[in-house]
Amino acid sequence: MSEINFENQAVIVTGAGNGLGKAHALEFARRGACVMVNDFGGARDGTGGSSQAAEAVVAEITEAGGEAIANGANVADRTQVAAMVEQAMDEWGHIDVLVNNAGILRDKSFGKMTGEEWDAVVDVHLNGSANCSMAVWNHMKAQNYGRIVMTTSTSGIYGNFGQANYGAAKTGVWGLMNTLHIEGAKNNIHVNCISPTAATRMTEDVIPSDALALLDPKWVTPAVIYLASNAAGSRNILLAGAGGYTVAKLMEAEGVYLKEEDRTAEMIAKNWDAMTDMNGAVEHLQGNDHVMKMVQKALAG
Repeated sequence: MSEINFENQAVIVTGAGNGLGKAHALEFARRGACVMVNDFGGARDGTGGSSQAAEAVVAEITEAGGEAIANGANVADRTQVAAMVEQAMDEWGHIDVLVNNAGILRDKSFGKMTGEEWDAVVDVHLNGSANCSMAVWNHMKAQNYGRIVMTTSTSGIYGNFGQANYGAAKTGVWGLMNTLHIEGAKNNIHVNCISPTAATRMTEDVIPSDALALLDPKWVTPAVIYLASNAAGSRNILLAGAGGYTVAKLMEAEGVYLKEEDRTAEMIAKNWDAMTDMNGAVEHLQGNDHVMKMVQKALAG
């Protein structure tokens, strides 16, 4: 198998001053990409701000012979994101890969969570991913090429106590991927999700200390590199951590068809086991697939 490289490609990695984003940026650069290292420079909860972390990563890349520029845009601010993309276009004339990695945490059980704590997390993870994707989208369409990697989480796929805001946002980027995959297909834009498990400042007090040593962010980066390459397809959810790599999919059971006189809550209860039987489950590729399934069942019934 030939080595994956990103020579002559321009890559934007958000939240690349530390942890996962830094590991991604360094590896893209090692593989020949020109890298924009974006980082707002805030604390884990999103407060504060400094260009120091992003500039340090740029220095590391350039000292190794690579090409990189720093950017301090807050991904939740559309104006700043537009300026970030304009900077990359001015520098390189094209944007080939976007990795939406920037994130913050404000964990709290739902009953104690404030509206501001909800909004702050959703703004960065979901709106931030949408802002950055929207800003590069038409550039990618015009060049008939683009690769976007969203960062989702098991907190969104499966749930996690105290992370209603984070989990909802991370499930949101999954939904965003699904639609952008469909809309980008004709212009060779592939959109995928990475779900990382890694020891970063985001997880240092979430993951047990004895497990943190196994979860170096560098073991997630190979999955991101793959998803951003020509070797990957589109609309995948790739989970990675500690050397383990697996794919998650949303599958739909065959279900049952109820005649008009049987369409009651009681009959749903009676048929629940059949409705939840995953034998013969399928993965639908767009929302209309489910709609047509239901219509066809009704026509056949």
